[in-house]
Amino acid sequence: MKLPPSLLEVAPPGETGFADINLVRMRQRGMITHESGRTSVAEDFRIIKRHLLKDARASGTSAIPHGNLIVVTSALPGEGKTYCAINLAMSISMERDARALLVDADVARPSVLKVLGLQAERGLMDVLLDGSVELSDVIMRTNVPSLTLLPAGPASRHATELLASRNMTRLLEELANRYPDRIIIFDSPPLLLTTESSVLVSQMGQVVVVVEAETTTQAAVRDALARIEHCPNLNLIYNKSRAFPGSDYYGYYE
Repeated sequence: MKLPPSLLEVAPPGETGFADINLVRMRQRGMITHESGRTSVAEDFRIIKRHLLKDARASGTSAIPHGNLIVVTSALPGEGKTYCAINLAMSISMERDARALLVDADVARPSVLKVLGLQAERGLMDVLLDGSVELSDVIMRTNVPSLTLLPAGPASRHATELLASRNMTRLLEELANRYPDRIIIFDSPPLLLTTESSVLVSQMGQVVVVVEAETTTQAAVRDALARIEHCPNLNLIYNKSRAFPGSDYYGYYE
């Protein structure tokens, strides 16, 4: 029996930590790839990433601490934050002088690898729980040379404490400073669903909040923003607006 093509191809024997993403299928699902061309979604995320990259690379008095750590979140589930995080990471990976690391930090309900059709047994939680596990043990290389993935790892009832721990602070310092050309995109839990999201957001250099058009209430957006009002570098993506027939529109606001 011939199996249908999937997003994950089996890695060669002996080669672990490698994910071969089926980019053709990604394009069929309306997601960005290096071969997407000038689609409306690709162009929208080019606009979105340009501002984020400028702030990530700012220097001197304009420098943002951990500006290359960018978290993507939302008020509620289902607003498209994971879709936006994946597209943003893919768009950044197209830069000539940048590499993207996409981290699934929605540790209660991880979905990045699920959306991509990939599987992984270890990830972020393993690094935080076990001092013998290194980042290099759990980061997955992909067939997109400038894109790597860090899965969420196993669920933990102590996720909030782990994300607020000194181990997490050290890990973020390593991610932010080890490779100056690396931009790290975190897919965070929704702000109004868990406490983990607020803890994670507080440690990021830049925050992107995805708002679903015509669905998310103003009250929900206000409540979500109130939880991260201490974050100075906050941006909004207005997602799923049918501004043009037959296409999604991504509005971007500082």
